[in-house]
This record gives sequence, C-alpha cells and structure tokens, in this order.
Amino acid sequence: MIQPIIEFCVSNLASGSQKALEKLEKDPNLDIIEYGCLGYCGKCAQSLFALVNGEIVTAETPEQLVDNIYIHLEENPMF
Repeated sequence: MIQPIIEFCVSNLASGSQKALEKLEKDPNLDIIEYGCLGYCGKCAQSLFALVNGEIVTAETPEQLVDNIYIHLEENPMF
C-alpha cells in the first residue's frame, strides 16, 4: 500500500516545524522525508509548512501544522 508522503525543508524545520515532524514520524502510516530545500523559500520564510503528497500545507504553529496535515489527508485521499 502506498503511504502519504510528507516532505519537510531543513530550513523550515529550524524555523519551528521540527516538532511537527517529530510527531508525524510516530505515525507508521506516513512516509516522512527531509530535504535541504524544497524550493518554496517565500512560503518557508512566511510560515511553517510541509508538502503533503506534493501540495503545500501551512500553519502558524507546529501543532496546527500536524492538524492541518491530517485534515488535508482526510480531504484529499490518495485513492
């Protein structure tokens, strides 16, 4: 079974999304990947974000980012 892919930018992790990554890594149904840069520098400078199956999900806090990622996954099933 293909699992959702959650991608994080190392710069954004340093800005605060590290806590979201750590929480999401505990979910065995997600593939979490860290990259040096995802190419969304403007978005990265403005807010916490992650790519969820290739789509940007943003938030103001790490907790909100985790919630928004799960909401996005519910609203956009892979199949």
